[in-house]
Amino acid sequence: MNLPVSDLKKSRQFWETLGFAFNENFSDENAACLILKPDMMHVMLITHGLFSTFTNRAIADPTVTQVLNALEVDSRQEVDTLVQIALQNGATRYKESADHGWMYYDSFADPDGHQWEILYTDPSQIPS
Repeated sequence: MNLPVSDLKKSRQFWETLGFAFNENFSDENAACLILKPDMMHVMLITHGLFSTFTNRAIADPTVTQVLNALEVDSRQEVDTLVQIALQNGATRYKESADHGWMYYDSFADPDGHQWEILYTDPSQIPS
């Protein structure tokens, strides 16, 4: 996934504060490779200048929703912790948490307006 960011340094700091790392082999002053799940999921955070070279469309206004990014974690506590840290470090809440018994999630918009759902699922609780 590639996401445009207005301030790469600020975006890196935000995600590092949440406990995530970056692959420096694919990072420079124009882009940073965020590791969401090692060996599984990475996100390229790309400055608007570089991002605009990959498409002939305008970069989406951060006040509209074009995609919801979901990240599954290992516990309900981890959902709450990540969202709380995000909110304390520049994220905003766009939707309240939801508990469906077998799935619990909460949401935030990062400093660039990208929307994230952090979720925990317990397969043993999925209704048949």
